[in-house]
Amino acid sequence: MNFDTRYQPYTSNRYTHVASNGMVATSQPLAANAGLDILKKGGNAVDAAIATAACLTVVEPTSNGIGGDSFALVWIKKDKNLYGINGSGFAPEDISADKLKEKGLDKMPKFGWIPVTVPGAPATWAALSKRFGNLSLEETLEPAVNYALNGYPISPVLGYYWKKGYDKYKKAFKGKEFDEWFKTFAPGDKAPEVGDIVTLKNHGETLKEIGKTNAESFYKGALADKIDKSSRKHGGYLRKEDLAKYEVEWVEPIKVDYKGYDICEIPPNGQGIVALMALNILKGYEYKEKDSVFTYHRQFEAMKLAFADGKKFVTDSRYMKVKPEELLDEKYAVMRRNLITEEVLQPEPGTPPSGGTVYLSAVDKEGNMVSFIQSNYMGFGSGIVVEDTGIGLQNRGADFSLKSEDYNYLEGGKKTYHTIIPGFIMKNGEAVGPFGVMGGYMQPQGHVQVAMNLIDFNLNPQMALDAPRWQWIEGRKFMVEPNFPTHIVGALEDKGHEMIIANNCGTFGRGQIIIKKGDAYFAGTESRTDGSIAMY
Repeated sequence: MNFDTRYQPYTSNRYTHVASNGMVATSQPLAANAGLDILKKGGNAVDAAIATAACLTVVEPTSNGIGGDSFALVWIKKDKNLYGINGSGFAPEDISADKLKEKGLDKMPKFGWIPVTVPGAPATWAALSKRFGNLSLEETLEPAVNYALNGYPISPVLGYYWKKGYDKYKKAFKGKEFDEWFKTFAPGDKAPEVGDIVTLKNHGETLKEIGKTNAESFYKGALADKIDKSSRKHGGYLRKEDLAKYEVEWVEPIKVDYKGYDICEIPPNGQGIVALMALNILKGYEYKEKDSVFTYHRQFEAMKLAFADGKKFVTDSRYMKVKPEELLDEKYAVMRRNLITEEVLQPEPGTPPSGGTVYLSAVDKEGNMVSFIQSNYMGFGSGIVVEDTGIGLQNRGADFSLKSEDYNYLEGGKKTYHTIIPGFIMKNGEAVGPFGVMGGYMQPQGHVQVAMNLIDFNLNPQMALDAPRWQWIEGRKFMVEPNFPTHIVGALEDKGHEMIIANNCGTFGRGQIIIKKGDAYFAGTESRTDGSIAMY
C-alpha cells in the first residue's frame, strides 16, 4: 500500500470527546498521551500540562522548543482562583536599535542571533511545578526525555511542516551559525519523511539537565554557559547575565464579560487583549445565525479595530502608555462599536479614556484546569540551535520595531509584543474551561471565533473548532478557508471587503477546547493538524 497520509478526498467527522477523570488535548497524540500518563501516575493537571509541553518540544519541534516562551492560565479548584503566568523573555541588555542601525539594518531580521530573546519556557515549567505540581519537574519531563533519546515516528502534518521548514531554511541560511540546525533537524541533509523514526539525543540530555536542576542549569549553570558561548561565537547579544536575571511573572488575568461569560486572557505584553477588545465591541449585537453577512461583517470590522489598537499600544507592560483597563473600558467599546456601519472602514487606533506555536489544555478529576501555550515563533524560530544541546532558540525579537516613535521600539531588557495567548472561560466565578488557538496573529482572531461559536451559536467544542475560519490579513483584505460559504464571500465583497479563498487550512490556527459540564469534561481537538485528546 502506497498511501498519502495527508490526502483526504472525503469529509471526515470528529465528535466531541467526553471523560470525567482527566483529559489532555493538544496537537500531537504522543504528547497528549504523555500528559495522560502523568495524570495516571498521580500528577495533577499542572503536572500533565508541563509533561505535555516538554514532550511537544520533542515531537513537534516545527512549532516550539526548549528555547521558546510559554504562557499559562491555571485554575486551581481548591483556591477557586485563576492564576496567570507570563513566561516571555526580554531582549538582551546589550542590544539596541542604534547598534543594529549601525550595522545597516532598518528593521529586525527574522533569523539568526539578532532576534533571539531570553527563553522563558524552562522557567515556566519549573515555576508551575514548584507552585502547583504534585510531582517533581524531573518526573514530569521523563516522557519527553524518553521520546528524545529513544525516538518517535513522524506524523503527517508534522512531516509536512518539517519539510517546508527545511526547504525554506536551505535557501535562506548561509552562515555557520545555522550549521547546528541542519545537524539536528536535517541529518543527511534532508528532512525526515512521515513514518521515519527521529531521535534528538542532545535535546533529551538537555531536558534531563533541566529536570534534575529545576531549570537552574539553563539560566545560571552549565546550559547557560553553552548558550553564552554559542552567542559570543556567532556575534549574538544574548549573555549568561541576561539568563541569570530572568524570572517568570505571575500576573492577574484580564477579562471581559461576554454575554454572561468571562473570557480571560494574559495581560500585555501578550495580544490576548486584542481578542477581548474585539469581543467587547461584538457583544453589543444580537446574532440570529452564524453563517450570515451580518455576523461576519461585524466580526471583520471589530477585529480590525481591535488590531489597530493592539498594534499601536501593546508592548512590555512597563512601557505601555495606556493601561489594559482603559482599552477594555465599556464606554470605549461603545465608541469603537459606533464606528461600524454597513460599509467597510479603514481602522485607525483610538484614544482610550485615560485613567509557525503549540497549544494544550489539561484537566484532572479534582477540577484543576490548565490553558497552556508555548512557541519558538515562525516555525522552528530563529534557525539557531545551540551547539551540543538541542536547544532551538526563538526569534521573538523579530516583532520589535527600530522606529523610535513606535511603542514596541527595541530596547535592551524590554519584552516585545507577544503573539502567543492562552484563553479561559469562566461563569459566575467558576471555571467553564480552557481554550486556545495557536498561529501568530491568527490567535486573537481564533479566540473570538471560538468563543462566539460556543456562546452565541451553541456549537459543541469539536464543531466550534471545525467551523470554517476567517482571518484578517491587512487593510480590507480577509482570507477564508476553502469550505467557507461561497455565497457569503460574494456578499462580503459587495460590502467592500477584499476576499481571498485559501488553498488549504494551514494558516488558520490550531485549537483545543475542554468544557466542564456537571461531573464530565467535553473536549474538542484540532482537525487541521495531528490533534488528539487523551483521556480516562
